[in-house]
Amino acid sequence: MNTRIFENRRVWQLTPDEFLAAACLIADLEAEHRPAAVLGIARGGVRLAETVAGKLGVPAVVIRARHNEPEGIQQAATGRILLDHEHNKDALAAMPASAPLLVVDDICGSGATLRAVADMLTTTVGASEIRTAVLCRNEGSNYPLDSWGWDVADWVHFPWESEPEHGRIEALPPLTALRSRSMPPGTRA
Repeated sequence: MNTRIFENRRVWQLTPDEFLAAACLIADLEAEHRPAAVLGIARGGVRLAETVAGKLGVPAVVIRARHNEPEGIQQAATGRILLDHEHNKDALAAMPASAPLLVVDDICGSGATLRAVADMLTTTVGASEIRTAVLCRNEGSNYPLDSWGWDVADWVHFPWESEPEHGRIEALPPLTALRSRSMPPGTRA
């Protein structure tokens, strides 16, 4: 079972510049896989999808799925994912069948949201390949991401979110390379 880790030492902050750097690294890596579209999980994955899709010259599609109902830091992972079936059906209507897709989100906490979206895409679109990329991966997650920027063990504040009410805020370190499932265990980028 995936268990999110919170050391409660800080709230990591992703700056707008580091967001753009990470999005560009994801786009560069995914260019070789030629996705037909980049699907961003709302809310956190929308800006990432728009940025990566723009760099790749493919459509950005918003998928609505929600794990944490209340806002705020350190919400418990319930494992229950709410998919907006009506919105998602309309968003996926123009998706080419059997095409490779890239699903992006801001963070992979437990992996439950990404798993639910991948399952939905498998049954509704029949994608030839579904790749996943996120900005941050909680160290407690064992979901098999294709790539991610930072491993984190505390809450992350993203540029599109309201400022956290409490906690020591610390900027994420500069990202020079993505981490990927093809990296040997223990390797740091």
